[in-house]
Amino acid sequence: MLTSQGWMSGAIRFGDRIIDIIGAPLECDPADPGCNEDYILPGFIDLHVHGGGGQDVMNAGEAVNTIARLHARHGTTSMLATTMTALPADLESALGAIGRACLARQAGCARILGVHLEGPYINPGKLGAQPNFATAATLEQIDWLRSFAPLKLITIAPEMKGHLALVKILSDQDVRVQIGHTLGTYEDGVAALKNGATGFAHLFNAMTALRHREPGMVGAALAHADYAELIPDLLHVHPGAMKAAIRAIPYLYCVTDSTAASGMPDGEYMLGSQVVHKCLGGVRLADGTLAGSTLTMDQALRNLVALGLTLAEASLRTSTYPADYLGIAERGRLKAGCFADILVFDRQLKLKAVYVEGEQIDLSPTHA
Repeated sequence: MLTSQGWMSGAIRFGDRIIDIIGAPLECDPADPGCNEDYILPGFIDLHVHGGGGQDVMNAGEAVNTIARLHARHGTTSMLATTMTALPADLESALGAIGRACLARQAGCARILGVHLEGPYINPGKLGAQPNFATAATLEQIDWLRSFAPLKLITIAPEMKGHLALVKILSDQDVRVQIGHTLGTYEDGVAALKNGATGFAHLFNAMTALRHREPGMVGAALAHADYAELIPDLLHVHPGAMKAAIRAIPYLYCVTDSTAASGMPDGEYMLGSQVVHKCLGGVRLADGTLAGSTLTMDQALRNLVALGLTLAEASLRTSTYPADYLGIAERGRLKAGCFADILVFDRQLKLKAVYVEGEQIDLSPTHA
């Protein structure tokens, strides 16, 4: 098992939290074929989840619990429900449902930690797969949205009028602000980081690219960021670019950017107010634009290991670093006093068991 002290062999006693860990340092390399123990890892934390199991966060109602149930079956033990750019009435409806889900975790579901507000405070010239409801942010509107659900993370385009000052205000209020869906320059990115921005949304995607005389927002991230999120589905980012980002950004962490199509067969699904098409493992708009993913965090872990990361480093980037980014010390690690968010994998990295706050999740297909 991968504990805060490294790999150990032994047992974990837990209720809803870890009581203690009994064992000794693992005598063999955990990757050694001669070491035949299952891998026990901390639960995944996904900070960018739009949907799953046929439901989208913007559907409101019970959609967020359906989504949290699907992702729990793939090892996500806590998550941020992520909105789409939308009209105020639609945001109010979605955030109201998320706020209710935050109050009490349903059995079989991942813990909803709060909201990742991805838009509407983005550049209308860099929507990606977002609907065209982008608008400039005001503190009054953000305060109104916060009355419905805890806003833990907001993605904004810092180059838009008034946004740089707002980044400073929000960061002083302990709201994480990350840069995304932006046409901003390298200089805009550096200024945003100096004003309290702390990360970058789906690095490389929906932002100005790195060029040797115009470093763009990607250049600002690679040169200055401590944190950024990356979608490791092998469609959004080339493996070589992934390796460059991992080398450059010390606490880069992975997200799914998952949609309603996650865990579902090929076909048409909704992403906010837009129809998207799942085919051959990808999700796209009718014009071919990538529109989120079908990725789950267990597959993200496997992709990172296939890329050459050790299992311990892959675990950091799918569990510990996202917890650290939100300032959460009680999740993302196996340690006495932390929530009992625990994963068991076999030697081929197939998920065998999931515990969310001590509850064992039913992984059978009938509970999709």
